Amino acid sequence: MVTHQGAVRLSLGAPLAVAAATTLVCAAIWVGDPTTPNGPLPVCPTKALLGIDCPGCGSLRMLYSLMHGDLLAAARFNALGLAAVGLLVWAYLAWTYGRVVGRRVRGWQHHRWAAFATLSLVMIWFVVRNIPFAPFSALFV
Repeated sequence: MVTHQGAVRLSLGAPLAVAAATTLVCAAIWVGDPTTPNGPLPVCPTKALLGIDCPGCGSLRMLYSLMHGDLLAAARFNALGLAAVGLLVWAYLAWTYGRVVGRRVRGWQHHRWAAFATLSLVMIWFVVRNIPFAPFSALFV
């Protein structure tokens, strides 16, 4: 027979696995220091092959800056990515809370418009950050 405590422990397996994987990725970014040129972390294939910034370009540097408490640098490297981190943390916390209380908690990503809005923002960001004149050229990383 599984007790309530045991059931909660079992239901937290997936959120704990996600937290562990996230911690490992953050540790690799911390150690790899993507702000240092020619470091051990990979370069964006879109940037390397096509010479343009993809929607994710600057994300490793954004996460590195965020982990070091430099919010302005994080926003400079990838503002949309920074907003996405906030939304992902919110979704993760809602999911984890739902697992603890034993019911589904509806987060932002469950709304009918979420996928369309997310895809639209990513496509707009992709275009805007590659416009080759000021003020848009300030978004190049």
